[in-house]
Amino acid sequence: MMAIKIASKIVGYEVAKPDAPAPAEAPTTPAVEEMHEKLKRPDNLEGATYKIKTPHSEHALYVTINDVVLNPGSDHEMRRPFEIFINSKNMEHYQWISALTLIISAVFRKGGDCTFLVEELRSVFDPKGGYMKRGGRWMPSLVAEIGDVLDMHMKKIGLLKDELDEHQQAYLAQKRAEFEQGAKSTQAPAEADAQCDDSTAQYPEGAQLCGKCHTKAMIQMDGCLTCLNCGDSKCG
Repeated sequence: MMAIKIASKIVGYEVAKPDAPAPAEAPTTPAVEEMHEKLKRPDNLEGATYKIKTPHSEHALYVTINDVVLNPGSDHEMRRPFEIFINSKNMEHYQWISALTLIISAVFRKGGDCTFLVEELRSVFDPKGGYMKRGGRWMPSLVAEIGDVLDMHMKKIGLLKDELDEHQQAYLAQKRAEFEQGAKSTQAPAEADAQCDDSTAQYPEGAQLCGKCHTKAMIQMDGCLTCLNCGDSKCG
């Protein structure tokens, strides 16, 4: 038998009994699963499809974003985008759209922060010129509108938050109602009927284009030009 030298002082001991229960092991905390490129695709994914219709094409684009649910049923449950598909009858953009979907899906599966894709896509400008979409929102390119769809979806699943909090949104809604009420009282009945029939008017008639969010939502409010969409004000 090999002798063992005890170099430190013995401060406590006890005699082990044969029928004594084994010491309880410390509970192990399950590892929180994060998004990573080795994550296998589940058989079923939840997702949403968004329609993009531009004045430059008679055919719409349909953007489908599927999400994976990580750590389901636990306190760490989270939903993250896993893949994207873009379909259209218009074959003019087929090549670059196919490449874009592959790249975006790869970024999703890589893990980490993928919210940067929104601003990167929004910064793309079409050399032929952009277009005004329904609701008075200026789009510099089709790619930028795909970025808008990503922004909408990421806010829907909680990956991004709205820039305006509930109090700011309520304040802008109140001021918008006051502005529209004042405008209705000063215009002719025929003009009011025509305005009500305009289903594309998301913001008040006569609103100016906001330089920050590129939406025709800037109105004169409390002596300042204020955007009803993003809250940007010329008075700071």
